Amino acid sequence: MEEKTSAFPKGFLWGAATSSYQVEGGNTNDWSEWEKSPKRLAFLKSKDFKPEDFQSGKAANSWEHFEEDIACLKQINATAYRFSIEWSRVEPQEGVFNEEAINKYHHFIKRLREENIEPFVTLWHWPLPLWLRDKGGWKDKRIIPFFIRYAEKIVSSCPEVTFWSTLNEPEVYASHGYLVGDWLPQKHNPFTYLRVYHNLIHAHRAVYSVIKKINTHAQIGIASHHIYFEAAPGFFNKMLAAVPHWWWNRYFLNRCYGCYDFIGINYYHHILVKYGFFKNYEQQKSDMGWGLCPKGLYSAAKDLSRYGKPMYVTEHGIADAQDTQREWYIQESLRFLQQAISEGADVRGYTHWSLLDNFEWAFGYTHKFGLFAVDRESSKRVPRPSARMYGEIAKNNCL
Repeated sequence: MEEKTSAFPKGFLWGAATSSYQVEGGNTNDWSEWEKSPKRLAFLKSKDFKPEDFQSGKAANSWEHFEEDIACLKQINATAYRFSIEWSRVEPQEGVFNEEAINKYHHFIKRLREENIEPFVTLWHWPLPLWLRDKGGWKDKRIIPFFIRYAEKIVSSCPEVTFWSTLNEPEVYASHGYLVGDWLPQKHNPFTYLRVYHNLIHAHRAVYSVIKKINTHAQIGIASHHIYFEAAPGFFNKMLAAVPHWWWNRYFLNRCYGCYDFIGINYYHHILVKYGFFKNYEQQKSDMGWGLCPKGLYSAAKDLSRYGKPMYVTEHGIADAQDTQREWYIQESLRFLQQAISEGADVRGYTHWSLLDNFEWAFGYTHKFGLFAVDRESSKRVPRPSARMYGEIAKNNCL
């Protein structure tokens, strides 16, 4: 790819992303309970892992240090911040909303606005209140009215928000929890997986209509996990790659067509499909062992252009504790994104995952995605060199 420096479109949004459970700390929900379950602790012990490294605890303590988070955003010249509202924090008991917590989220949103940072708010980024878990969670379609009520409350309480994502990566949540079974509730049932997945589809469609009634100007989307399924040469490989590509990258969006105003692109994975094998052949890998394929961001933007909606990169990042690859990966990925834009892809913003080192779900604190390192004892935020580099890109709106 030709090396060149050129500007992104005028008004392009630059920022970073987090999720509430991964950075706030002090949450009690189905995830926090799973982390302490006998089955989970036995697994960690069998691997000689320290349980405290796999329990969220106070995380980055953003609930108490949100002003420091805003200062971090200012350091990288951010004009957008994607974060989520924690359902279990604002509705800890069925039908009983914590007004103090809602007011604090509202205050945070207003502070972002004061700093000219566009809030991109996700309503649900995976954990569930315990009372809802006990009702069956997303396995039961009766969850949908509860999600509607929760969405009505939050959207009505935060009129300053323009950009709402209803769900984060429904594909990942359904597959890891109910098909692969390595995340809570650790089920291996394809029928339950399909039921959960379709309940999430119905929930998005229902909440889209609800938000539009509250705020007709709201822009509503889905943060979709996009995998770059690359077919090796040959008709057989193309046919093999087409099936998972359709199911993973397009099915949810197809079923929700007409019920989203933008598409959020979360991109991390590349899979080469070659003679029946699905593998990642990249020589450069992140600390998690994920192959680094910047071209996948180009592929995602080009592929999702078919839906005719604006796109925002809502997650894209790398586990890189030593910060030796993050600069290259950001720069090369953005070059490919820029190429997609030059070819007509309507991409209007990029929020890097993640602003802070955080609690990385089943991987705990063992991997570092943050532009800012976070000391787990003091919660002090320290910019990595890549944060400064990214801040220059955001400031100048060009590579």
